[in-house]
Amino acid sequence: MKPMFTVIVDDLHSFKISKDQLEQFDLIPSKDKLHVIENGVSISAEITDADFLNRKYSVKVNGNRYHVRIENELDALIAEMGLAVGENTVANEIHAPMPGLIIEVSVAEGQEVKKGASVCVLEAMKMENALMSPRNGIIKALHISKGNTVDKGDLLIEFES
Repeated sequence: MKPMFTVIVDDLHSFKISKDQLEQFDLIPSKDKLHVIENGVSISAEITDADFLNRKYSVKVNGNRYHVRIENELDALIAEMGLAVGENTVANEIHAPMPGLIIEVSVAEGQEVKKGASVCVLEAMKMENALMSPRNGIIKALHISKGNTVDKGDLLIEFES
């Protein structure tokens, strides 16, 4: 069975899409903007805010802003079972959300960072994905450097407890 994703737009509309369907889109990325051609229709989009770890995005399409959340099958199962992680969880590590190439590291060991600050940029599927700090804290260890390739789940950055 192919992995399925649910895309929720403005908490009003939801769409199911498979990995195979995603790969059929003709994507032309540029810095912070994305040009999509689907069935001969051209769409320009701009990602104005991204919480990559939680798969939540603000996207501007034709001047209209949308809040988009992407859930995978595991997210749906966790929610269905009532086992969603609470807000009080403290993230002390950042792991690669997908395989890719590290094209920028914005922090150094010992550096203090604020929640939401970009810590590195991961290029995957021809798109640049800025990974953000999940909390305020001090960088304990970097396990990456510019030019490293990473696999999904690889430890990238550790925070001091």
